[in-house]
This record gives sequence, structure tokens and C-alpha cells, in this order.
Amino acid sequence: MPLYMYTAIDANGKEQKGKKDAATEEEVSNFLKNQGLFPTSIKLADKAAAKNAAAAAKAKAAAKNNPKDKKKSGGGGGINLNINLGPAVIKEKDLTVLTRQMAILLDAGLPLIRSLKTLARQATNPIVKKTLEETAVSVEGGSTFSEALAQHPKSFDKLYLNMIRAGEAAGKLELILNRLATFREKAAKIQGKVKSAMVYPSIIVTIAVLITTGLMIFIVPKFKKTFTELLEGEPLPGLTQFVMGISEFMINNWIILVPGIIGVVIVFKLILKVPFLKFYIDWVKYNLPLVGPIVSKTAISKFSRTLGTLMGSGVPILSALNIVKETSGNEVVSQAISKVYEAVKEGEGMAGPLQATKIFPEMVISMIEVGEETGKLPEMLDKIADTFDEEVDNAVAALTSMIEPIMMVGLAVVIGGIVIALFMPMIKIIEKLGG
Repeated sequence: MPLYMYTAIDANGKEQKGKKDAATEEEVSNFLKNQGLFPTSIKLADKAAAKNAAAAAKAKAAAKNNPKDKKKSGGGGGINLNINLGPAVIKEKDLTVLTRQMAILLDAGLPLIRSLKTLARQATNPIVKKTLEETAVSVEGGSTFSEALAQHPKSFDKLYLNMIRAGEAAGKLELILNRLATFREKAAKIQGKVKSAMVYPSIIVTIAVLITTGLMIFIVPKFKKTFTELLEGEPLPGLTQFVMGISEFMINNWIILVPGIIGVVIVFKLILKVPFLKFYIDWVKYNLPLVGPIVSKTAISKFSRTLGTLMGSGVPILSALNIVKETSGNEVVSQAISKVYEAVKEGEGMAGPLQATKIFPEMVISMIEVGEETGKLPEMLDKIADTFDEEVDNAVAALTSMIEPIMMVGLAVVIGGIVIALFMPMIKIIEKLGG
């Protein structure tokens, strides 16, 4: 069994070296992780074996990149069966973890290329592994870190890239990565709370739809047949006729209803891609009685957190505003920031133009004004974000407590209405049989 020499970092950031008998490099890596160590270098102790392994890896890479070999691998007749499904994208959660790991390694004093290779070697996600390997190759070839990341625009957005550029310019890349990781963790936390608040209503609505559909398709038609036979043409109550009419429509037109519902969902998603129409949808969400406060508070928190993080990292205010506008996720906020951008471009402060948009509370305007006067705008924006994160928590808790009884009452009304509609003719049948 080959002997491997390794270098690893413990929980306190101290470097440890040692040797380990293992079948593969991955086995050594897993052993170190189980020991609570972070591997930074794993090499074969035998130079001859290491040379042979390197030659084999080089030959494998050359074969992989050889177009002739690719054609052969497609099967007979030279047909290439390799299907390109588009650029691989690193998931939000994986990117946050990766950013934090990169910050820790750079903070521990490891060079950038070595950090990239270390993370690539211990990555279990193939997309993350491939992206890190390609980034390391680009940096080794003379590209800056931000230029290498820019080759993967689907994984690293403008916010990420501009903060990395600012970190490179200031020589504080590890600090910027730490800020990025903290920013992403806080954004994910608030996003997760909003999503979790919608789980319960979604479950209730799904149950209500399934129960109602089952009653309409399987139960109501049986009662209709019974009523027709026993009442012998006597008119049914209005509510009963209404319920049976809906049941009959669903049974006769299910082949149209199902594609219709799917079509409505597709059309709605397409509408969301049109900025003009998305603005009105976002405006409606912004002004809804129960959901509106959560939407507005979440948007203000995201705006403040993003702008504060960018400015605190050294990104110029105009560039920062432009990035915030593109990453806001809300067309109402995006258009408001566009007006602020134009005003700041003309030499004005942010407080006045923000107030003119009428979508930011007075408290936010006042804090931004104080931040501009004291020269501590990034810190003030972070405080605004923290404040509104708490307000989002409170608003989500309040909405959840209100939604639960409303949903239960709604479910009772729908199911109860169907039951009453079916019970009303039964009274006539009982009276008739009694007579």
C-alpha cells in the first residue's frame, strides 16, 4: 500500500505534518477530516510512485481533452453522444460554505492557488470541484482571482465579483471573503425564515385542494344519482345545484383543466421575466394587507445589507448602487434605486432621493442621512439591515399566527359548504320516506 505524506491545519490554525498508508489520496483526505484536520497537501512519499501517478494523471487529462478520443468514446460511426446541458451552477448553500472555507484558508496564510487546490481536492460536489480546478488553472495561467471567477457567471454574480475585485485592489482578499460569507449567511437566514413561514399555509392549501377535488369527483356524483332516483325530478336547493354543477364541470373538462392550470403557471412565470409587467406584480405584493409589510421589510433589509457590504468592501458608491439595483429581486425597489443612482451621479446625497421614492420609511432615511454626515454610511446601512431583519422575524411570526386560524376557517367553510349542500336534499328524502 502506498505511503502518503500530508500537511494539514487543525482547528486552531496550526500546521501538522505526518505520513499515512492508504490506497488513494482521497482515503488520506477522509482520514484527516475524521481527525478534525483540514488537509492542505497530500503527496506520495515514494518519488517514483509520485512521478508515475503524475504521468498517468497527465495522460488521462490529455485523453479527455483530445477531440479524436471524444469522437471514439461516442460509439461506432464516430458519433459524439456527449450532450452539453449548459454551464454547471454552484448552489447558493454550497457557494456560501465555499466562501467561508476560502476565507479561513487565506486567513491562515495559505496562498490563493494552494487554497483553491486544497478545496478542490476535498470537495465532494462534482460541480464545485470542477469549478475550483478550472479557477486554479486560470490563476496559475496569470489571471486574477476575479477574472478566473468571471468565467463562471452563473455561479458568481456581479456582487460577488465586484467585492472580490475590491479585495484584490486593497490587498484584503481574506477580509472581503469573510464579509461575503457573513453577508450570504445572513441573507440565507432571513430568506429561510420567510420561506419556512409559507410551508404551513402551502400544506393547508394543498390538503384543501386535494380533499375538495376528491369530494367533487368521487363523492358528489354518487349523491347526485341518489337524489335523482329518490326525489323523482323535484328541484334541488340552489347550493346543491351549484356544487353539483362544479362537480360535473370538473369531471367533464378535466382534460382541459389540468393543461389549463399548467399553462397559467407557465404564462405567469413568463410575465415575471417582463420588467414592465413584473413592476406591477411587485407593486401589488408590496401593498398587500398581510404580505406587503414582509415584502417591503425584506426588500429594505436586502438593499441595506448589500449596499453596506459593497461600500464597506471599498466598492465605489455608483458601482455599488448599480449592483444593488440589478440584484434587488424586486422591480419596485430596482426602479427606486435607479432614481437614486441618477441623483448621486449628479452629486446629490442618498437621503433626499430615497425619500422622494416614497418606498423607504422615515427611520431609514434619517439613519442614512446621519451615516452620510458622519462618514459612516456602510456601518449605518448594516445597522438598518440588522433592525429590519428583526422586524421581518416579528412580521413573519405575526403573519403565521394570523394565517393558521384563517386557513382553518377557510378549509372548514369549503368542506362544510359541500357537506351542507349534500345534506339539504337528504332532509327532503327523509320527509318523503317518513310520509
